[in-house]
Amino acid sequence: MSFSESQIKVQDIDHLGIVAGIIDEISLVDLFNQLLGTHPQEIISAGQVVKAVILNGLGFISAPLYLFEKFF
Repeated sequence: MSFSESQIKVQDIDHLGIVAGIIDEISLVDLFNQLLGTHPQEIISAGQVVKAVILNGLGFISAPLYLFEKFF
């Protein structure tokens, strides 16, 4: 199988993509959403918040997460 340069897309995901992929693979976001439930006024689900906190805690995201209190 041969590919041309226009068919190949290369992205550098470093550890961020690996950890996020594992979180998706084990369905951690869905698990937290099932356990905690949802609220009609939520903008971001609890599972997504947990995923963001994990990634931020590992130092992969430099943006501060000080706005989380608006979602609870």
